[in-house]
Amino acid sequence: MNIADIGIGIVGLGGMGHLHASNMRTAGATIVAGADLVAEQREGFGVEFDAATYESHEGLITDEEVDTVVVTTPNKFHEPISVAALEAGCNVLVEKPLGHTLESAERIAAAAAESDGICMVGFHNRHAGSAAMFDEYKRRGRFGELTHVEAEYVRRRGVPGPGSWFTDSQLAGGGALLDIGVHAIDLALYTLDFPEVVEVSGVARTTFGTKTEYADPDGFGANWDAKAETYDVDDAVSAFIRCANGQTISLEAGWATNRDSSMDFRVRGTEAGAHFEIGDTDLKILGASTAGTDHYADSELTGDSSVTGHAEQDQRFLETIVAGEQPATNTVEEALTVQRVIDAIYRSSKSGRAVRLNPEPEAVHHAD
Repeated sequence: MNIADIGIGIVGLGGMGHLHASNMRTAGATIVAGADLVAEQREGFGVEFDAATYESHEGLITDEEVDTVVVTTPNKFHEPISVAALEAGCNVLVEKPLGHTLESAERIAAAAAESDGICMVGFHNRHAGSAAMFDEYKRRGRFGELTHVEAEYVRRRGVPGPGSWFTDSQLAGGGALLDIGVHAIDLALYTLDFPEVVEVSGVARTTFGTKTEYADPDGFGANWDAKAETYDVDDAVSAFIRCANGQTISLEAGWATNRDSSMDFRVRGTEAGAHFEIGDTDLKILGASTAGTDHYADSELTGDSSVTGHAEQDQRFLETIVAGEQPATNTVEEALTVQRVIDAIYRSSKSGRAVRLNPEPEAVHHAD
């Protein structure tokens, strides 16, 4: 098998669906089908990619030309689509988060374990240029032992459309934490080689979504009307994550806050540290030396801006299918660890106490 033999079906034909389809077509795969409830989305996708279109995922999965399914729907529908595709023996790339709840994510993981298909999860930021350079310098021992990660994914004003599925707990499962904080958590755990997480403490806040007056200078959330729209999710989260080996992670995630926007990612090591922006191509290494005289020894690295995390991730997915091996990155097990941390943050916020993680933590549904 080669990449050209892979028949891709995209479920969810919005922006992310088109992005994955474009990346995979560029990589040499064949886009054979797309599915979406919205007729206009189906029509546009079918024309752009010369693909068959379906109103439901069931029709797409039974299409004989489809052997690989990409899931880019609202979070609640990740499970039924992914499980159906995996049970049919298809390969699956499901966008983050793995599920809208921990229980849902666990059911996807169980289906993936039983399937002949390969399953990966869409955490693209670990494939961006900055993260790739960090990985290589970490492999060379430049940072020594990693001790702490400061992870921020914060918008000053950037709530997705109120009343859309993003702000509906029944469809999304959560707010800013599940939408953008999930990226920061995954990248932090990935940076630390996914250590065992033993304790999580966090606070989830809903500050802006219930306001009838909301200043939105950039027009991120069009037609704001809190009274008329569904908004029962968090719009900002602060959390602290402690790992079994003494490594720690501090997290700030938010759709809207009265502070500067930030996608800063800072890693501390015993020999040097690193600073970059999530998803960016550049990396700053922060060191110090006694050579000649005591001084700071910093290096600024500039990566290839033409290489994107999304494209690299999709290429890895296709190469994994061709190899016929279980993925070495973006695994379901890693995504399930991220989901357990998210669930623990919500439980900590609800109880007002730190949450210890057991091998099989009790999951809860959450809305705030």
